[in-house]
Amino acid sequence: MALEQKLRLKLAQRLVMTPSLQQAIKLLQLSRIELEETLAQEILENPLLDVEEPADGSALTEGESPAETDRQASEEAVPEEKPAETKVEEDPLPSEEETYADIDVEAFFADYLGDGRSEGPSMAARSADQDYRLENSLSVTAGLYDHLLWQLHLLDCRPEILEVCEFIIGNIDEDGFLRASRDEIVDGTGCDESCLDEAMAVVRSLDPPGIGASSLQECLATQIKYLMDVGENGNNDLLETALLVISDNWEELLHQRWDALAESLRYSEVGEIKPVLDVIQGLEFKPGRVFKQSNNQYIEPDVHVEMVEGEYKISLNDDGLPRLRINSRYARMLEAKNLDSKADEYLRDKMRSAMWLMKSIDQRQRTIFKVATSIVSFQRAFLENGIEHLRPMVLRQVAEDIGMHESTISRVVSNKYMYTPRGLFPMKYFFHSGVDSARGENVSSMVVKERIRKVVEAEDPERPLSDSKIMRLLQKEGIRLARRTVAKYREEMLIPSSDKRKKVF
Repeated sequence: MALEQKLRLKLAQRLVMTPSLQQAIKLLQLSRIELEETLAQEILENPLLDVEEPADGSALTEGESPAETDRQASEEAVPEEKPAETKVEEDPLPSEEETYADIDVEAFFADYLGDGRSEGPSMAARSADQDYRLENSLSVTAGLYDHLLWQLHLLDCRPEILEVCEFIIGNIDEDGFLRASRDEIVDGTGCDESCLDEAMAVVRSLDPPGIGASSLQECLATQIKYLMDVGENGNNDLLETALLVISDNWEELLHQRWDALAESLRYSEVGEIKPVLDVIQGLEFKPGRVFKQSNNQYIEPDVHVEMVEGEYKISLNDDGLPRLRINSRYARMLEAKNLDSKADEYLRDKMRSAMWLMKSIDQRQRTIFKVATSIVSFQRAFLENGIEHLRPMVLRQVAEDIGMHESTISRVVSNKYMYTPRGLFPMKYFFHSGVDSARGENVSSMVVKERIRKVVEAEDPERPLSDSKIMRLLQKEGIRLARRTVAKYREEMLIPSSDKRKKVF
């Protein structure tokens, strides 16, 4: 049978995502800060996009977006199909003389172009002013790694020891623990065992005490020895007992076996070990904690919900978002029709991109407003009465309410925050499963978690409730839960088990 090539025509339908649709989906799932960065980048790359500050500076409400007014004006003047017929109001520019006439250039650059003469403010005053300049302030503080290297280079160490110490410091994590084994250090530096021991001793002598330990037990023991050497505690007998507990009775201490610990220390009563435990509790369990550099993530709510005359008013937080418009000069260039083909094609492409962006922002803001309105209508009882009245809700309910797909709702609530009279919440906070109750209606899992937290807070510290007892208490209140579900919710709230919550002293 011979093979041959043929041409055939086939008519079919398939879903194709246009560039404008891809851009709209991308913008929809961005957080507020990410949206600001994206818009700033688009403004830099697209010369047809201009930024216009609103005259009143007020926030927009009822689903309006910062690009809506400008988009509507641009659509009236710039039809999407025929960008060459653009009609945009001309913005007169100030002349060069008007721009620089009233600017004292010498005064503006005085601090940077001064000749050092004593005219004007004194040198001391200028030095004081310079100390508060932005370029003289550090953006970040020194971390643990820099702090240790600074101390190391102040010591008088042999070059081969210094190299091993730097390798060890590079393998200390942000909590202050050494995360490389002895074999890995030897392989990485090529040193011998004696050189390694000397380098380890140098690193562990640095501040803060306990740095460079391989385990928590070794870290605490090092801190106890440091306190004994400096004599700050004033009670070496108590420190020696604490060192004995850490060295020889670590398992009893770790698992809170107080009776066995008291017997090992030859105490007649369990309460006699409390001063020793107070000393251990006063140690630093993460010696690098003070140098930990935490990058704070600032949250700006996308939606504000407030009570106005008995009704909840929803407004979009557009403060800081640029108001986009079409650049009038480039629009006039398209209107003039005297450009060469490449320039005309370039400007038309940028015009379409600008219009797509403005429409996508408008659609994003309107969709967020619809979803927020639906959430408020479903969770009105929570807003009025607190978490005990939070209703279980899934994405499908909101999707059916506003006539959109569940995937769209998922993108909307991702990385978005809502400021309500009850506080600031992620929009995902309002979507969670329900738990069966004896009243015939489901109870939100968040409500159940809050109830478990309150039960644990009200328990006797000396006799904490087990998961089974918490389960029975909730069942008496009509909440049907299995013991493993109680344990799961407790772990999600970072609540320890009953044996670890027990307090003897």
